[in-house]
Amino acid sequence: MYDAHSPELWPVLTGSLLALVCLGLSLRANHRRRLVDNIPTSKTSGVFIGLVEIQGTAETHQPLRSFLAEIPCVHYQYEVAEHWSRTVTETYTDSKGHRQTRTRHESGWKTVDSGGQMIPFFLKDDYGAVLVRPEGATLEPKTVFSTVCGRTDPLYYAKGPAWAVANSDHRRRFTEQAIPLHAPIYVMGQARERQDVVAPEIAADKNAPMFLISTRTEKEISRGYGWAWYGWNALGLLFAAGGAAWSFGATASPVLAAGAAVILYLALLFVGWMWVVFNSMVDLRNRVQQAWSLVDVQLKRRHDLIPNLLAAVSGLRNYERDVQETLALLRAQMQATAPGQPGPDPAAVGQRLVALAEHYPELKAHESFLRLQRELADTETRIALARGYYNDIATHHNLRLELIPDRFLARLAGLQPRPLMAANDFQRPPVLVEAAPPAA
Repeated sequence: MYDAHSPELWPVLTGSLLALVCLGLSLRANHRRRLVDNIPTSKTSGVFIGLVEIQGTAETHQPLRSFLAEIPCVHYQYEVAEHWSRTVTETYTDSKGHRQTRTRHESGWKTVDSGGQMIPFFLKDDYGAVLVRPEGATLEPKTVFSTVCGRTDPLYYAKGPAWAVANSDHRRRFTEQAIPLHAPIYVMGQARERQDVVAPEIAADKNAPMFLISTRTEKEISRGYGWAWYGWNALGLLFAAGGAAWSFGATASPVLAAGAAVILYLALLFVGWMWVVFNSMVDLRNRVQQAWSLVDVQLKRRHDLIPNLLAAVSGLRNYERDVQETLALLRAQMQATAPGQPGPDPAAVGQRLVALAEHYPELKAHESFLRLQRELADTETRIALARGYYNDIATHHNLRLELIPDRFLARLAGLQPRPLMAANDFQRPPVLVEAAPPAA
């Protein structure tokens, strides 16, 4: 019999503890992989408040200059390490009680200098740019400098300290990682309103499940979390089986002890996996609902904007036929575009407004007309982006409902397929406009 203080139980207790740590890390990797896969990539002009995922290039007007590579960047971290080695002679007592002497060689690297810096920057894509504040983020920069040199190299003292560590071999290793200017990056984080202008920014949030800035692509990040899931589980199985076989091998078959430990680990893994997948499916459902609400917000903005644009055009030109036709289109658009409904797309109205502004210089120069025209065009772009975001996440949601084994847990979560927004739902139906009466 073993008691809780028996030394024979220490291996199994240690192995069980390490296995549980590996299990927790594997579930964490699986959760993050699903989070990366579940969130569609947004365009910068379509960044909405909440957890977002965007890709683009790192840009700033006043970049940093890295310490070692001396390249323009928005973040860098460097380290200078010096190699040392020594021979140690020690005296010990052997199993027969005789004093013996032995020597051993020790060596390693010791950091003699390190540092870094980061600044807020803009992530830019084809649609615009959004401010990113990297403080508090998990950074995955790229290696931009790595070399080992001796004292004869000018770099040895130019970028390293003048003093040396004890038992130095006079070799130094210089490494630097950075996010270079114009480098492609991936960002997942919480978007919020900026304090200085009416625009979003991405910054640290204690309630956000993830804040990552990486020079890797989305597929590489997802694949990395997948390998971490398998790796941590394999290591956890080894710890569980090894500890059980070592502790109970003297009183039972080591194979049976290891097998029982593996079965217990797999049972816990299955329960943890179900917990992660179920929560992921519920989170995905909520994100689909949030994506639709983003479309609704933009439709409401369009509905509020059109009457103002109608008043501006009507007040400037009341009796011209071109203006009358445009007014008729705007009125029809205002009636057809109710909040909460996809409604027709006023692309034809936007084209007519451009032609109208070119025909009448005084209308083109009117500040309120130009501002409203820009806002209408921006609103239509936002609607298109929000619609694309919704379709992407709804497609992923519907795919999850079909894949095994997610489909079984989806039934427990009460998930149902969500319809996609077709492009023709936003198209304008033909509007018949009668000729305007001549001016009095």
